[in-house]
Amino acid sequence: MDEQTCDVAVIGAGTAGLAAYRAATEAGARAVLIERGPGGTTCARVGCMPSKLLIAAAKAAHAARNTDLFGIRVAGVAVDGRAVLERVRAERDRFVGSVFDGVDALPEAARIAGSARFHDRTSLIVGDHTRIAFRAAVIATGSSPTVPKPLRGLGDRLLTTDTLFEIPELPASLAVLGAGAVGVEIAQAMTRLGVRVTVIDAGDTVAGLSEPDLARQAAEIFGAELELHLGATLESATCDGGDVCLSWTDRDGRGRETRAEKVLAATGRSPNLNDLGLDAAGLHLGEDGVPDFDRRSLVCAGAPILIAGDADAWRPVLHEASRQGGIAGANAAALVAGRDVANPEPWTRLAMVFTDPQVAVIGAPYDPDAAGRVTGTVDFSGQGRARVDGENHGGLRIWADREGTLLGAEMLGPAVEHLAHLLTHAIGDGKTAQVVEDQPIYHPTVEEGFSTALSEITHKICLS
Repeated sequence: MDEQTCDVAVIGAGTAGLAAYRAATEAGARAVLIERGPGGTTCARVGCMPSKLLIAAAKAAHAARNTDLFGIRVAGVAVDGRAVLERVRAERDRFVGSVFDGVDALPEAARIAGSARFHDRTSLIVGDHTRIAFRAAVIATGSSPTVPKPLRGLGDRLLTTDTLFEIPELPASLAVLGAGAVGVEIAQAMTRLGVRVTVIDAGDTVAGLSEPDLARQAAEIFGAELELHLGATLESATCDGGDVCLSWTDRDGRGRETRAEKVLAATGRSPNLNDLGLDAAGLHLGEDGVPDFDRRSLVCAGAPILIAGDADAWRPVLHEASRQGGIAGANAAALVAGRDVANPEPWTRLAMVFTDPQVAVIGAPYDPDAAGRVTGTVDFSGQGRARVDGENHGGLRIWADREGTLLGAEMLGPAVEHLAHLLTHAIGDGKTAQVVEDQPIYHPTVEEGFSTALSEITHKICLS
């Protein structure tokens, strides 16, 4: 067996792992990067980018079918499902290729291929060929789709985000289990591409919304395009001829049945930790199998090991994975050098769903029992720019404390991906509604709706 030593061993070459490796080396540590494959990052290969490519095609089809509002007549819109998916894969492969180019540019001696597992708290075994002694390690092994037990055994009738984008043709019908961000994005896109879609979810909300009125609006908006069943419990799934037969119970306890050509499991992702031998590393594991770790330094309890990205199951989105990787890599180098680790404040929480209308959840979560909150609202149905563009659906709910300091929001509407960034940065800077309201907003833009909600907050504070 090949024996190697290093300062920092980084397990996983995804977004967090690559950031950790670069941060560790920039801090002067001698680092190695271990990757078992397939590589290319979750976002580029099976997540953010291929899903947005599918959504872009669906948006084009939907726009072509809905021009009558503007007095434009378009006849005979046809979706070539094979061509749609070929473009998705071609562009996806370009994104993945750029990631591989970056990895290939790293020193060859620093790249080790194979599955790693901890031998003890300061060493790893990679495959059956290499033992690596380290002074600090970073776990950045990413995550994999979770498949509920009733769906296991469906063979190629079952899809996850790891396999969805490899199908050669769009299915005639699709059942989606899960109405969270991934489930509702894919469900709406598939519907607009001509697929008959049914969504089943045990919860009562869509796309991660929790503010009751926005959650209700979202269910109505998305439910108008596809068959949406909330509060439903999946009982079983069996292959029957060319279809899958799903048996489930609705919110009223009635037995129901759905048939579809394919089933997409969109019930979340689980950290890739099972094969790492974490017990041998001396880490303290929670009930979910994730090591106890400090959410600022990312240092795990029990060993000179840090964890970052989807592997820690805290904030599984790309911008957080990249930042966490950088923090973990720099702190691993600090441990090696005997320096104090950094404890940066977490970023303001930001989650987005790229449906139509878009969804965002920002900062402090909705809490009807939170004392001292002031809420500003916007209804997009009458908002000027939203009506001009025919995108006047949804609304905003923004909350602040009694001093006007912005705390959080939920958004459902047009241009939310931009509105959300404005608010996220304002919250991160500790700004008040009045300060943000005093900034210029051009007319006519959707951002004027943002200003309306802030004005309501400042008005309520003045009256209190």
